[in-house]
Formats: sequence, structure tokens, C-alpha cells
Amino acid sequence: MEAVLDVKLLTRRLAGRRAWVFLILGALTLALMAINLAVGSLTFPLARIVDTLLRPSESGDLAFIIWKIRLPRVLATVMGGAYLAASGLLLQVYFRNPIVGPYILGISSGATLMVSLVALTSVGFQMTYVTPFLTTIAGCLGAYGVMILVVAIAAKVRQGATLLIVGLMMGYLCGAVTSVLTALAEKEKIKGFVLWTMGSFSGFKWVEIGLLAGLGGGLLLAVYLLSKPLNAFLLGEDYAASMGVNIRRFRLFILAAASALAGLVTAMAGPVAFVGLAVPHLARLSFGTSDNRVLIPGACLMGAVVTSLCDLIARMWLNPVELPISAITAFFGAPVVIGLLLKRGARM
Repeated sequence: MEAVLDVKLLTRRLAGRRAWVFLILGALTLALMAINLAVGSLTFPLARIVDTLLRPSESGDLAFIIWKIRLPRVLATVMGGAYLAASGLLLQVYFRNPIVGPYILGISSGATLMVSLVALTSVGFQMTYVTPFLTTIAGCLGAYGVMILVVAIAAKVRQGATLLIVGLMMGYLCGAVTSVLTALAEKEKIKGFVLWTMGSFSGFKWVEIGLLAGLGGGLLLAVYLLSKPLNAFLLGEDYAASMGVNIRRFRLFILAAASALAGLVTAMAGPVAFVGLAVPHLARLSFGTSDNRVLIPGACLMGAVVTSLCDLIARMWLNPVELPISAITAFFGAPVVIGLLLKRGARM
């Protein structure tokens, strides 16, 4: 009887702790969104920001800065961090390997290859009617093209290690073609392409925000609704199959969803390193659980906080010079990954 009471008390404490972590992460997300809206090359009082947000029809410099520049960037940063974190979590569940991120399957390299085709060659000049979104369209085609190849191979290969090697080889092949195009390109074109490869959430348009929210939000909802099968999958394919999970379809869904989320962000913002690799571990440590019903929303909130903070640092550290966000996320993520490797080495 006492043991049962102890278990119930422990469960309540854990639930209370997780609720507090959710509240703290939610508050941090809102606070960082407000700070990112207020500060920049020009800093505005929060009261004026709120007034401008409540009056979208208002004209003037402040309204233009908030509605056309900063608010799309803030929303893109929050959603981008959430999607990358969810993508990394799915792949770590799939491969049962904590040192796996969303770009290990060559998604980033595929997007980079297609963007290099339009940025470094004359291909883009033939499609002037889609010029404002040409880079985004090219990135999506490249990312999802590699995703389709990887999912097709995954349908025939069961070993996770083999799939990882295939993803790495795809990345090397795409990188090789990109290097050739870079070597043959004009100097003026190379600069813009290199800046894209460093990653940035600046310059987002409301159409792209709509795509991020619609496509990515739908994928996240589908992933969350499959939290229980994901938990069963963590205990092994045989156990999941005994619980009624169609293993082949489920494996393909995990890969497709993770690749689609990462590819969507990469196509629009460029490669953003380490978020999908490091954030799921921070979520597990913060919430103290491997239950995906908790970890999926928790990792999304954690990803939003981390990416928003890194974007703020990238904009303000050497203001008015803006640093590439991948450099800041690498400073954050690399120590986390090294710590995990050392921790695993100590256990072996």
C-alpha cells in the first residue's frame, strides 16, 4: 500500500514539474518574441509595439518595420526552431541514437544543391515570374527530392546504419556538385549564395509564413497524434508490432515527416545547424521523461526558445553587422553534443 502511495506521489510531483517547465518555456518564448520585436538597429518601447500590433491598418515607419520585417522574422524563427527540434526528435526515435540530427540524411545538401543551381547559374533568369520565391521553391525541390530518394531506399532497407550511410553519401554527392558549380560561378553570385548557406530568418514574406504555419503545423499535429505508437517504437519493433503498429508504414512516416519538417525550414531559411541535434536532449533533461506525448510539444517549445535566443544574439552581438545564425547555434549546440558523447563514453 505504501509503495502504491509513493508511486502516486512521485507521479504527481513529475506532472507538477513538467507543468512548470511548460509554463517557463512558454513564458520565455513570448518574452523573446517581444524582445525581438522591440530591439534592432532601431529600438522601440514595448507599448508602441503593442499599439502597432493592435492597429494593423496603421501606416508609418514603425508599422512597416513591425509588420513587414520584424513580425514575419519572429514567427519564422519560432516555427523554424520548433520544426527542427521535432524533426531531430523523430530521427533520434527512429535510429535509437541520440547523436542524430535532421540533416544527417542529406536533406540540407539537397536543398543547397538546388539553390546553388538558381543562384550560381543562369537557370533563375528563365523563371522571372517566380523570382521572389525562386530560392524557396528551389530549396523545397532539392530537400524533398532527397527525402523521396531516402524514403524509397528505406522501404527496401531495414538497417538504420545502412540508411545513415546512404544519407551521408547523398550529402557528399550533392556537396560535390555544389562545389563544382561554386568553382565555375561568377564572384558576384558566389557572395549571395554563401550568405544563404550560413542560414538566416531575415527577409521572410507573409506567404512563406503561411506555408510554414500550414504545412509544418499539419505535420506536427499528425506527429503528435502518433505519440503512443512512437512510444511503442522506442521499446523495439517487435513490441510495436505486437501493439498493432504497421512497422513498415510507420518507419516511412517517421522519415517522411522528419525530412519534410527539416526540408521546409532549410528551403526558406537556409541550413540552421545543431538545433535538431541538441534541443531534443535538452527537452529530455528538462522534462525528465522519454514519453513523446510530453517531449513533442516540449521539444517544440524548447526549439522555439533556443532559436529565438540565437537569432537575437546573431542580430545584436555586433550590431549593425548581423552574424549567421548557424554560427550562433553551433556555439550553443556543439558543447551539448560533446557533453553527450563524453557521457556515453563514460558509461561504456
